[in-house]
Amino acid sequence: MDDSIKRLKELIDSHDNIVFFGGAGVSTESNIPDFRSASGLFNKKLNRNFTPEQLVSHTFFMRYPEEFFKFYKDKLIYEDAKPNSAHIALAKLEDIGKLNAVITQNIDGLHQMAGSRNVLELHGSIHRNHCTKCGKAYTLEEMLNLGGNIPYCHVCNSIVKPDVVLYEEPLDNSIVNETVNALSNADLLIIGGTSLVVYPAASFIDYFNGDSIVLINKSSTGYDTKASIVINNSIGEVLSQAVL
Repeated sequence: MDDSIKRLKELIDSHDNIVFFGGAGVSTESNIPDFRSASGLFNKKLNRNFTPEQLVSHTFFMRYPEEFFKFYKDKLIYEDAKPNSAHIALAKLEDIGKLNAVITQNIDGLHQMAGSRNVLELHGSIHRNHCTKCGKAYTLEEMLNLGGNIPYCHVCNSIVKPDVVLYEEPLDNSIVNETVNALSNADLLIIGGTSLVVYPAASFIDYFNGDSIVLINKSSTGYDTKASIVINNSIGEVLSQAVL
């Protein structure tokens, strides 16, 4: 076992109020690509180039719902994805009373699928959807089965929107408050699979006042100097060794 992973294991063993803050790199090991890593896409129908960020913006959803859902279903929904060793290790940490919260920027629901219970989804979830007019709730499967290029509510025939925070939309205040509270009270913060460049999500780690920060990411980040341990490796491999 690598020395840095041994140190991580020692920190986990000596702390009982751990919070995990994760990003796209946690899910890429479940074969869900980071959509932001894609280059700009040319839309033939609209005869324009759009960045991935533009394609999942509130403006794009409102103006071009058909193109929005085409991109959304193709690039953000992976129904066959399964939890990987990182998700499983974190669920075990919570099960043994070490981990108090998983704060995730991901929308795939894999943490819950692995067994984690206290998951704070900063950017929402593909598994929840609602009618923009009457508010009727739809599961992912129900939304996909509404048929057509745009999902319309079978109650009032208005567009059904994923409960995903799009660019230009605010984060859920209750989730933000829970996130700040969890970070403020944690004694160990493990950050994994994120380059910490997506705001405001990345700014929340500044609320951490505990003993140590461990940063696990395949590439370096602007927060490396703030961490007690920096591990540039697969998060699934690291956590499976440190926890399981």
